[in-house]
Order: sequence, then C-alpha cells, then structure tokens
Amino acid sequence: MTATRRVELIKERLHAALAPTHLSIRDDSAAHAGHAGARGGGHFSVTVVTDGFTGKGLLQRHRMVYDALGAAMHSDIHALSIRAYTPQEFDSSLDKE
Repeated sequence: MTATRRVELIKERLHAALAPTHLSIRDDSAAHAGHAGARGGGHFSVTVVTDGFTGKGLLQRHRMVYDALGAAMHSDIHALSIRAYTPQEFDSSLDKE
C-alpha cells in the first residue's frame, strides 16, 4: 500500500468511527527510513478532536483510535503518535495545526 493510501485509510476510518471536528494526519515515515519497521508499515502522527472523547481518559481515547484503525494497526501502520482532544481542550491548547 502506498503512503498516500495509508493516510487516506487512516482518515476514512477515523472519520467513520469518531466523527472528528478536527483531524490532522502527518506521515513521518521518511524520518524512519532504514528502520526495520519502516518496511512493514508507515509511521504517522494524528491529532483527533471529537466530542466522543468527553469524559474519557487518555488510555480510553487511544484505545478508541486503535479500535477505529482495526487491522491496519497490524499491517499498514508501524507506529502511531496520537494527540486526542475534546473540542474544548483543543480550543484552549497550543496544538492547533
């Protein structure tokens, strides 16, 4: 699968499962060229903002993202950095992209 298709896959699955008000996806794979895991999937950073995270702890939010991505976490995604916010948290954060 191409890097562009991996980003689209992440976008499609997170939109379908979490209905984010903001979603950004960065492909960090080039920074890991030569890394053993780089051959089995990409390295990505995501920022996900959704009301669905309200009342959820960090571990629960990350689990929701992993569940949304499903089997792709075992094949197309080698590493994933997650920033997960409620809309209120995101509005007051310095993490806006």
